[in-house]
Amino acid sequence: MNDPAANSPPLVEVKNVSVHFKTVQALKDVSLKVARGKIFGLVGSDGAGKSTLLRLIATMIRPSAGTISIGGLDVVNERRKIKTIIGYMPQRFGLYQDLSVEENIDFFMDIFNIPKSQRKMRKDKYLGFSNLLPFLDRPAGNLSGGMKQKLGLACVLVHEPQLLLLDEPTNGVDPVSRSEFWEILSNMKQEGMTIMVSTAYLDEGEKCDQLALMHNSVILDSSTPALMRQNFANLEEAMIARIKEVDKGLVNDNFHV
Repeated sequence: MNDPAANSPPLVEVKNVSVHFKTVQALKDVSLKVARGKIFGLVGSDGAGKSTLLRLIATMIRPSAGTISIGGLDVVNERRKIKTIIGYMPQRFGLYQDLSVEENIDFFMDIFNIPKSQRKMRKDKYLGFSNLLPFLDRPAGNLSGGMKQKLGLACVLVHEPQLLLLDEPTNGVDPVSRSEFWEILSNMKQEGMTIMVSTAYLDEGEKCDQLALMHNSVILDSSTPALMRQNFANLEEAMIARIKEVDKGLVNDNFHV
């Protein structure tokens, strides 16, 4: 069966994007496309530029050069329109620790102006996905790390964005909660949502439809997990080999200057 997404324009298109923070180059000439209804993963070394790229797509910062479009909308010139179709969950998501699970999700439904007629349905759906319905009255500050992350995800999902952006959402979370978190993402993908996620866990990288390997502010490779680990025992070995190859080339280039 043909995949309809393969014949439709990408939801996200990044073209030759660079970002400078004073003397630091956070991204250098990055280009990628994210197909609709797919999970696109960003993997790579710490400080490679993964978080910067997600913040750019989330309209949090502006590119120094290049363009980014989401659904044909430019992230710089049409920022307000884009904010209505994306959901962004940074590494430190801003839950209100003193508010209960229910009060937190109600607050985010207020922010997104969710109609009253839809609120109970969405609350039941997203807290149900997250297995948080039995904990409606529990303060967010008293939740485990995994439960906090799932509550954060539920709060981001209540306005049902076309594009979900997640920056290392399971970092430091226990294996069971990580698995449950990815079950939620799989459900959202099945409903047609497009997801971009950075992760430090390569078993999560295997669950993505497409991966971009980032290192030193550039994309070294972009393909499916199967193609990326081709000729290697696993994805980790493939990544390490690719990064070492590039770093060795830089050392040799500098030596011959």
